Amino acid sequence: MTPAPATLLNADFSVRATVHAAGVPWAPSPMPGVSRRMLDRVGGEVARATSIVRYQAGSRFSAHLHAGGEEFLVLEGVFQDEHGDYPAGCYVRNPPGTRHVPRTAAGCTIFVKLWQFDPGDRQPVRVDTEPPAWQTALARPGVSLHPLFADAHENVRLERWAPGADIRLPSCGGIELLVLSGHLRALDDSFNQHSWLRLPAGEALAAVAGPAGCTLWIKTGHLAGPLRLPPAATSD
Repeated sequence: MTPAPATLLNADFSVRATVHAAGVPWAPSPMPGVSRRMLDRVGGEVARATSIVRYQAGSRFSAHLHAGGEEFLVLEGVFQDEHGDYPAGCYVRNPPGTRHVPRTAAGCTIFVKLWQFDPGDRQPVRVDTEPPAWQTALARPGVSLHPLFADAHENVRLERWAPGADIRLPSCGGIELLVLSGHLRALDDSFNQHSWLRLPAGEALAAVAGPAGCTLWIKTGHLAGPLRLPPAATSD
């Protein structure tokens, strides 16, 4: 089989990257009924990738192995595989070496990251964030948290910012966020639902929540070390 051409999208992790995904056309995937909005990508159909993926009702992916791990948050609908049903708000980590057959009866949209696990991470995670179990963020006025995952390499959580909150995130080995609802302003730009931002290690974030506040998925610390890529990032 001829290798798929490599896609390089926001592939320089030493610089800032922004995608206002709600305005990006859906691109078809190799599987009928499955389309995606790519946020960053290094590789062909086997890739280090961050995407928003939409499954039409009744669609499915063939069985596959996640050699580099898979992390996803269900944004809408119900994602399913042979291990169970994952309604909107579910956060899942399938570590390297796991396999499954993704499908959906009713349709769904997920935010998914591939090939971004530490090689030694073998911890499966499933967190139902509906309703979210908010915790007050100490020393961060206007911020509440719902922890999702943390280890020595990264910290993943939901954050809710109160209306008009003045937010500072220090440089901490990389910052990545996806707006789930509401609005914020940062870096002379406006970020609405499904806007995505990635800041490199060493860059801090200053932001202001919109008049109705906002809710975000946030990951920090994960860009501090060498980037992990598939062994053949151009193969399909």
